[in-house]
Amino acid sequence: MSIAVFAALAIFSGVLFFLYRYQSQQGPLSRQVLLGLVLGSLFGLALQFLFGETSSVTQQTLQWTNIIGQGYVNLLKMIIMPLVLVSMIAAVVKLENGGSLGKISSITIAVLMLTTAIAALVGILVTSTFSLSAEGLTEGVRESARITELQSRAQTVGELNIPQMLINFIPTNPFADLTGTRSTSIIAVVIFAVLVGIAARKVMAEKTELETPIRTFVESAQAIVMRLVKMIMALTPYGIAALMTKVIATSNGSDILKLLGFIVASYVAIALMFLVHALLVSLVGVSPKAYFSKIWPVLTFAFSSRSSAATIPLNVETQITKLDVPPAIANLSASFGATIGQNGCAGIYPAMLAVMVAPTVGINPLDVHFIVSLVAIITISSFGIAGVGGGATFAALIVLPAMGLPVTIAALLISIEPLIDMARTALNVSGAMTAGTLTSRLLKASCEDSNQTVDTQATS
Repeated sequence: MSIAVFAALAIFSGVLFFLYRYQSQQGPLSRQVLLGLVLGSLFGLALQFLFGETSSVTQQTLQWTNIIGQGYVNLLKMIIMPLVLVSMIAAVVKLENGGSLGKISSITIAVLMLTTAIAALVGILVTSTFSLSAEGLTEGVRESARITELQSRAQTVGELNIPQMLINFIPTNPFADLTGTRSTSIIAVVIFAVLVGIAARKVMAEKTELETPIRTFVESAQAIVMRLVKMIMALTPYGIAALMTKVIATSNGSDILKLLGFIVASYVAIALMFLVHALLVSLVGVSPKAYFSKIWPVLTFAFSSRSSAATIPLNVETQITKLDVPPAIANLSASFGATIGQNGCAGIYPAMLAVMVAPTVGINPLDVHFIVSLVAIITISSFGIAGVGGGATFAALIVLPAMGLPVTIAALLISIEPLIDMARTALNVSGAMTAGTLTSRLLKASCEDSNQTVDTQATS
């Protein structure tokens, strides 16, 4: 290890110690996370400026700092399946009305798909406003290799259809799904947990002597899992600092400048969708300012990790403790939102690519028929993205061929993909939490209306 690497790691250790001292003063988690993001970004920028992204000093330093960053992500991934399984079983067991589960799922999925349709329209509008086009994009060695890879994947994806994607949601081996062997494992575990919860409710109804032991066991398991989530959440500022160090230190400045227009347009579209989320939560009586201040740590982790799935534990915990969303709704919205109706990856991104590439094949992207078809295909395909592996690239592989457009544009943007994907992931998670908040408030209002009707009838 060279002196430069040793010095860099000493500085990073100092960053972690500073975060620890601030955390020991019991400052708000949102401020801890913001501090970690800023310090990690500054440290990464220093590595980039002093040594460059490809230098041995930067690479060796990142190998060590990545122990903190990737280690934190791995811990979150570790808790995803136990959290989803135990929390969903507990949520079903504790439901006062077992029939409400279908209503919760329907509203949650409807909100996710609605916001994805809006996201597609926003992507189309912003791309047209910025006059972005696929013409002039350069193809280097990396891009050529990526094009070959995407074309082979597009062939496989093209053979899938919506019924096949839905079949993939059904669990065949829940133990294998608990290890995350399939891209649809999260949904499969949700379905398995719901079925186990329903079975537990039936057993409690048939054998009343087992009701107390079942409830005690479920509540104990849930309490242990939630405590584990809180323990891991305490590591968030350190994980964010390490993750942002890697993101900033490995960014290529020249690539960013070449595709600056697409980056700016993407962030504008994402910002507009955040405003849509703010409007939606305000319609159900939630203050947008308070809402985003509460979910800020979750969005920050999603931004730096680029993983909607890894964010599920933070998503669920924040919805329950900060947003007062019932556990059943929080778990369903977080789980569905990681695989269905992703506003950023499945909504904005394929819409922007389609509008950019359409003129190259003689299609007017502002044609009403084209826009309606594009929004419809994006909304429907967003429901099945998990069936082919998830992510913005796979969304593009489904949408572009369905519209008769080439997929090569996705490869030409590979150099800036991580930079945009961070914001897209944060938007995906915000969409999931928005769906949970809306579902919670709408069902609560529905229950209150029902109670008022019953009271009125009783008075009469």
